[in-house]
Amino acid sequence: MRRSNLPAELNRFVGRAAEQDQLAELVGEFRVVTVVGVGGVGKTRLVLRVAAALQKRYADGVRLAELAALRDPGLVAHALVEALGLTDHTVRAPHEVLQEHLAERRLLLVVDGFEHLVEECAGLLRELLLGCPGLAVLASGRRPLRVDGEAVFTLAPMEDADAMELLAGRATEAGADGGDPGTLREVCRRLDGIPLALELAAARLPLLTPVQLLRRLEDRFRLLDGGRRGALPRHRTLRTAIGWSHELCTPEERLLWARLSVFAGPFDLEAVEYVCAGDGLPADRVLDVLGGLLAQSLVSREETAAGPRFRMLDTVGAYGAEWLEALGDTGRMRRRHRDWYTGFATWCELEWFSPRQAEVAAATDVALPNLRAALELCLESPEDASLARHLAGTLWFCWVGCGRLSEGRHWLEQAVAAPVEDPAALHEEAHLKGLWVLGYVAILQGDPTAAVAALHECRERARATGNARAAAYATHRMGCMALLSDDLPRAEELIGRALDAYREIGELNSNVLMGQVELAMARAFRGDLEGAVALCAEVREVCEERGERWTRAYALFVLAFAALTDGDPVSARELLTECVTINHTFHDLVGLVLAIELLALVTVVEGDAEEAAVLQGAAMPVWRSVGLPLFGSAHFNGSRALCARQAGEALGGEAYRHWYGEGERLSVDAAVERALAGRPDAACDGRAGTRAPRPFRTGRAPVPEARKPAGSPTGKGGEAAG
Repeated sequence: MRRSNLPAELNRFVGRAAEQDQLAELVGEFRVVTVVGVGGVGKTRLVLRVAAALQKRYADGVRLAELAALRDPGLVAHALVEALGLTDHTVRAPHEVLQEHLAERRLLLVVDGFEHLVEECAGLLRELLLGCPGLAVLASGRRPLRVDGEAVFTLAPMEDADAMELLAGRATEAGADGGDPGTLREVCRRLDGIPLALELAAARLPLLTPVQLLRRLEDRFRLLDGGRRGALPRHRTLRTAIGWSHELCTPEERLLWARLSVFAGPFDLEAVEYVCAGDGLPADRVLDVLGGLLAQSLVSREETAAGPRFRMLDTVGAYGAEWLEALGDTGRMRRRHRDWYTGFATWCELEWFSPRQAEVAAATDVALPNLRAALELCLESPEDASLARHLAGTLWFCWVGCGRLSEGRHWLEQAVAAPVEDPAALHEEAHLKGLWVLGYVAILQGDPTAAVAALHECRERARATGNARAAAYATHRMGCMALLSDDLPRAEELIGRALDAYREIGELNSNVLMGQVELAMARAFRGDLEGAVALCAEVREVCEERGERWTRAYALFVLAFAALTDGDPVSARELLTECVTINHTFHDLVGLVLAIELLALVTVVEGDAEEAAVLQGAAMPVWRSVGLPLFGSAHFNGSRALCARQAGEALGGEAYRHWYGEGERLSVDAAVERALAGRPDAACDGRAGTRAPRPFRTGRAPVPEARKPAGSPTGKGGEAAG
């Protein structure tokens, strides 16, 4: 895990030296510090600045959780899990995952934009602080969290000198010439030194002289000063400054500003063109109008893992939302937003089975706040319940392939349970997809009861409606469950039947190929290495043709298993190195930990028992994130048991436990780095306590011994030896 996920500063930080020192001192004294103040006063920027400066104080780094775009209170814990870079496949509640991860870590958690979720956020943080003594929280919002031990730091507007420096500096960055200092000082005074208001004013200086700007601003203040008598003066100032910026926009810019308020988090130009064009804003004008808002600092541009995106500040967006409501257009725009992101998810599902798979993963990650907003709208009324099922099911690749099983389960269960207004056959397809994806997620979370219920319902409804595709998926996933529970004959029968059905209906995608890999696993565990290799070689070929990497990684795992069993650890390591790299890229912990387990066995076969023990230790915390270690399966546990026995024999129990413990302390990223480093020359490096153990038999799969589970090619299941 990276030590920090704090964003880079896009422009120069101005002033606030005294506030930085005071805030840093508070963070050193209190475990919870909350920075409060009016919108636009610079809370977020200050908190991020201080957090970056304090990174060296925290052995496990600083992590930022942005909650402003979150609307569902039930996702607060998920958002913190995401912020910490965790991937959890289990059925544990997210707050339990957080407790376990943070229990022995020294970390600063930055929580920004929580005020609309304050009850849920405060309750969760209170629980984490009680159970995690090394955790400190630095929060920013418009009101305190009100948790025990909280220090509240009220951020005032900028002092005159800082305000002047900010206004002049931003004006210069915008290409404006300097002006009379007295006039600029009066602008700062009229705007109460609120940074956001100053930024908006600076964006106007390339078009207006300071005198013109001040005159317009004074006129605006006289007009609006008495308009909101219940608001605090600072709130009136900011609202006036934003309203003044709004007044100076063209009609098209005002319209786009209002419509952009439906976006949550980053958005791209194509989304803006679809959602916001029409009815007063021609599609061919959107780019220019968006550029106008960008030039006025009403919209910002940022670089993301998926490329450049745009974002509107929460305060500016909230103002736009009021105008959109006044126009009576909120419902229509939210529906257009929902439709775009439903189409986006559909495109991503198709492109997942293509060379653009990594691009899809990155784009989906960036779009997640907007996808959540679309799901929330779908769940608001029965007439949209089928859309909720369709969208939650379509995102299976995000839940399964990109390590978001827990959040996927959250949405799928809500969508499947939502009442529908029209249970027509047209909507049954979406319901069936939601059911088999829910079953798939539950299997991977180690929840067979929920999986059986969802898959059985899906299969029965599919048979009743003649839906061959849904029936095939339900049968496939039941076969997957049989594989993980060591019922290999039934796994082969069910997965084979599903593959036949896929061929009959012309279905070919990552799920179908994964079915072939799972069938290959079942055959390998029963000793049919030749059949397993043939299946995975075919999958590998199709993946290379289509540019598919996620399923390819699982095929490589089976091929590596076969190579090692056949006495070729060099080939096995090469295959597993690629497997680890792919799974880590997609945050797929299941595939990753399976590959690390097998790499540990490769390593002990190569003669490095110490490193093998380290890798076994590193795998165990990952299993705790995945669920039941090795699925509770004797066959999947075979490689681990054999590695533990051979490493324990080579090192002795005490040394084995020492190196195993070293591995347990590694983060996922460190474990991956260790696994990819490899030590193929370790058998002859002369280190004390290591020797080259007996390799797998060559030429064919090992013959099961009396103590082995029936058909296991690798040995008795069980925990680490020593």
